[in-house]
Amino acid sequence: MYKILISLFIVFMFNQGFSQSKFENNPIPYTKAEDRLVSFEKRKALQEVSLFKNLEVRSVGPVIMSGRVVDVDVNPEDPTEFMVAYASGGLWKTTNNGISFFPVMDGAEVIIMGDIAVDWKRNIIYAGTGENNSSRSSYAGFGIYKSTDGGKSWTNMGLQETHRTGRIVIHPDNPDVVWVGAQGHLYSPNPERGVYKTTDGGKTWKQTLYIDENTGIIDLVLNKKNPQILYASTWHRERRGWNFVEKGKTSGIYKSTDGGENWYKLTTGNNGFPSGENIGRIGLSLYESNPEIIFAFLDNHNLREVKTQEKKEGLTKNEISKMTKEEFLKIDDEELDNFLKENDFPEKYNSKSIKELIKNEKYKPQDISNYLDNGNDALFNTEIKGGELYISLNGGENWERTHPEYLNNFVYTYGYFFGNVRVNPVDSSEIYLLGVPLLKSTNSGKSFFAVNDDNLHADHHALWINPKKTNHIISGNDGGINISYDGGNSWFKANTPPVGQCYSVNFDMSETYNVYAGFQDNGVWYGTSKYKQNLGWTSSGKYPYESLMGGDGMETAIDTRTNDIVYMGYQFGNYFRIEKSKKKYKYITPKRELGEPSYRFNWRSPIHISNHNEDIIYFCSQFVHRSLDKGESWEKISGDLTKGGIPGNVPFGTLTVVTESPVKFGLIYAGSDDGLVHITKNGGASWELITEGLPENFWISSIDASNFSEGRVYISLTGYRWDNFSTQIFCSEDYGKSWEKIGKELPEEAVNVILEDTHNENVLYVGTDNSLYVSVDKGKTFNPVFKNLPPVPV
Repeated sequence: MYKILISLFIVFMFNQGFSQSKFENNPIPYTKAEDRLVSFEKRKALQEVSLFKNLEVRSVGPVIMSGRVVDVDVNPEDPTEFMVAYASGGLWKTTNNGISFFPVMDGAEVIIMGDIAVDWKRNIIYAGTGENNSSRSSYAGFGIYKSTDGGKSWTNMGLQETHRTGRIVIHPDNPDVVWVGAQGHLYSPNPERGVYKTTDGGKTWKQTLYIDENTGIIDLVLNKKNPQILYASTWHRERRGWNFVEKGKTSGIYKSTDGGENWYKLTTGNNGFPSGENIGRIGLSLYESNPEIIFAFLDNHNLREVKTQEKKEGLTKNEISKMTKEEFLKIDDEELDNFLKENDFPEKYNSKSIKELIKNEKYKPQDISNYLDNGNDALFNTEIKGGELYISLNGGENWERTHPEYLNNFVYTYGYFFGNVRVNPVDSSEIYLLGVPLLKSTNSGKSFFAVNDDNLHADHHALWINPKKTNHIISGNDGGINISYDGGNSWFKANTPPVGQCYSVNFDMSETYNVYAGFQDNGVWYGTSKYKQNLGWTSSGKYPYESLMGGDGMETAIDTRTNDIVYMGYQFGNYFRIEKSKKKYKYITPKRELGEPSYRFNWRSPIHISNHNEDIIYFCSQFVHRSLDKGESWEKISGDLTKGGIPGNVPFGTLTVVTESPVKFGLIYAGSDDGLVHITKNGGASWELITEGLPENFWISSIDASNFSEGRVYISLTGYRWDNFSTQIFCSEDYGKSWEKIGKELPEEAVNVILEDTHNENVLYVGTDNSLYVSVDKGKTFNPVFKNLPPVPV
């Protein structure tokens, strides 16, 4: 372990007192760094004796896209050589301008990336692990890694408890001097966050800026003409399963004039830059030709001032929520009918029937607006100021917003996922804002236009501008890498690394079976299991995989009678039945009745086709819904099988898994995000809670009913959303009346799934946040499978 030197003077100087957390203490403690280190060593020991150590894993695609990019670092002397850090796919390098890549960090304990910094002249790389974008699919890292041979070998240099790296900056003349902006834990408070500095190449670290246990550093920039001057942006953010606090009064911009030893706050509220409780993520960019000029991208959560003339045409949900009965009855019938149609109300509701229900006080106007509540509503329809660009011409002492109008249809309420700005190093009038989409200004930020292209992904996280040829830019986005040589007018993809982020995977029963996968912001794809990565398809004109849906691709379920009908969807329960041969899409999400409590759909809502009759579909909100006609109609077959939910901006108190026994029809299990497991043996007529004997407050990540024994069931739980990475897998032989913990010899790694083999009851498969394991003795022992499979979430 490397010693961390902490300057108490700086700590006390900048500690604003105890953190004003929005949450009570977590019921489950986070896993400490020293315990994780022991687990890494245990995994290595298991790999050495694994029965499957020579079993090679093969990628079956698709690789027409890569995964989410968090950083790009380019050799300034040879821009055809660059490195790409993927959120959960490790660090890759190209020496031929992206035609091909090779991994350079797969042997490290953790390859979840946050930021990288490269000294190309000296072949030195600092890799900060742990993604800083703070999404529900962002994983923790294990501090800073260093390579002095261009990535051939790596050494962990400490800061393991920081979990997530905001930014790394290397001194331009001395690579032993490095500053790290540490984000800290995402789901738990901790003091190991802030700015850290080393003067001995990472052997020791000094914490020079600390705010509190919920405020970390999201960006850090250096004045290359005067390396004594640095700027850091602090960000208050706390996440729990039901709520994400992405703003706070401790968010702001700090400056150091003594090489990062001491800091003072620039954004005090009286110099043009907003301050207060609604300040979110801040991205920074110095104009290299004149570093007194600074640009700051602010995710501003203050509400918009809506002018009368800006009122949207037609009724809005917000207007109806504030109406009295009398005001509602005065709404023009045509206007109300348009509102009902636009918002996809059931056909039985029209202006006349709705008004009659309101008039007779069966419902209130608020029931109409509440009917539209859903997880996506909070993402897109909250009227905050959102993304803004500010400029300082005097080293951060004074600021002003560059644009008079709001940046509409840009980052909505989730600017936390983006928050970067880049300025042309030789022309300060040209600025890029990274969000959804990429925005560009050619007039110093006064106005912006979207940079789009047919093959350019919409969500952008990293951007490099060639200082010698500024029309040459490289974008790192949710789809991988795109490169442009004309300032963003046209792009080509450089996406050969197989690092797509899968939410789910499934297969059909075709003679040569097809694989189906839902990807983070890359939709749902399917293709032949015989796929081998090559570029031959560019000559034939047909890629072996086909896209079925865009957006965030979630779970898939295949009707194997013909393999033509597939059920799939995107976030928060928006699911479809697709007939592939006809390209016919039918929206099938269950709809509630007016006045009925809102359905709470998980981000990745579970769907399951009955093993006994493939016309029968199970789908979950906080209830189990069943369709007997392939999703045409639904009935609830359970009450609320959660603890009832917790108020917040993320749906919680949702069902995360549902499965039916392949042995007995109507024997169904359902698990929730708040730690409950229920069973019904009679198709939903009655349910029984079977949580006794399981740890409390863990997320139920998977349930697998045995193919061999009616009463046997396996379950996995994850503490990821408490920053608890303990291994939690259990087996019951009596329908969940009692549980036995298995996999006790496994490393402490949060578990995503456990499955029993369909042909051999002794064989179990376990996927964790770090590896794949196989047992051949019903869970008594487990063997890692790791050849060609680096330490990534499974």
